[in-house]
Amino acid sequence: MTASYSFQGRTYSDDTPDFAAFLSHAYGNNERPRCKCRPGGIEMYVAKVGGAHVIKRMPNTGALHGSSCESFEPPAETSGLAEVSGSAIQTDVKTGITTLKFDFALSKSGSRIAPSTGGAEKSAVKSDGKKLTLRGALHYLMDESGFTRWSPAMAGKRSWYVFRKYMLQAAYDKAVKGNSLAGNLFMPESFSVDRKPEIDQRRMEVFNQLRVTEKSTRKLMILIGEVKEILPARLGQKLIVKHMPDSFFMIDDGLHKKLAKRFSAELGLWGALEGTHLLVVATFGVADTGIASIEEASLVLTNENWIPFESTDEKDLIDALSQRRFVKSLRYNMPSTKPIASAVLADTDTPVAMYIVPANATEEFENEFVALQDESQLDSWTWNIAEGPMPELPPPASDSRMRESI
Repeated sequence: MTASYSFQGRTYSDDTPDFAAFLSHAYGNNERPRCKCRPGGIEMYVAKVGGAHVIKRMPNTGALHGSSCESFEPPAETSGLAEVSGSAIQTDVKTGITTLKFDFALSKSGSRIAPSTGGAEKSAVKSDGKKLTLRGALHYLMDESGFTRWSPAMAGKRSWYVFRKYMLQAAYDKAVKGNSLAGNLFMPESFSVDRKPEIDQRRMEVFNQLRVTEKSTRKLMILIGEVKEILPARLGQKLIVKHMPDSFFMIDDGLHKKLAKRFSAELGLWGALEGTHLLVVATFGVADTGIASIEEASLVLTNENWIPFESTDEKDLIDALSQRRFVKSLRYNMPSTKPIASAVLADTDTPVAMYIVPANATEEFENEFVALQDESQLDSWTWNIAEGPMPELPPPASDSRMRESI
């Protein structure tokens, strides 16, 4: 579905011949177009990103848009976004830049890079809402890149190449301590035998920058990659990432043990379920010797379409929704002991929050789940695992239109 906008009495869309001129004029005069997905329109803003003008939704207005609109976003309380929005994530509508605050370091003091045994487990579960954990940062980029959205038209179109492209685009207008997030993010290029020398050269240029010490401080980068395997080394472990056949990242034994314990469920599901991807999001540095080492890490399991899931039950739900249009809800910093929606159906008459109550749910979880449903303005659908098979899914709206996307 092509979005359309009203501006000074005219209607514009992506395929309007003078769309670029409209964006430039709105930006130069600091004027606000309105998205026409709702009667009366929803206010938008125009930003300049990488030399190009882009139209964006105003902060905290995603839930006001129609569910078929490309600017639609489920209410923040259905995911972990509510906990970090406005504190760890702050958007300046004048510049279009979103500033992120991390609870992990992007530099390390000392002349030698060695992997830290602390922080990896905490970064995956601790949250005060003021700073993004490693997993929270990955979840945010997945939301921003559109990879939490699904419609049947996307089937077969989500390769690593596409995933990487949109994740890097999402990072372009994000900043951390005044620096571009894209400049601090490493995602390996899709491997190609024909292009191997030039790919290796670009990777080495990035890694060599990390070998430079400034006042006894070394820079760290964020790695987002797909785990191929973790192998024993003489000292520690080697993390092998797909699309990097001739390279590896060292993990010391202490951090490896913590990863194996903290992410035993993800590792177990990854080993058991064919076609799944195990993403690693980590900080890493490069020693004088040229060896890259992991400092902190978190693991996120996704299905074949790069949609995260936490259990076989949630994967079953996502599989059941493969012919539907929905938005996957992500935890960000929130621990698994807290309830969130698994997904929000967007092809129904009104959006429907979809919840899974685990078989081992505690009384505290049940109470918080009831409160979450009561406070939400969305209709809800619930699958209580202890009560039996998956209930019938809410029917799609009769005039539902599947929006073409990635």
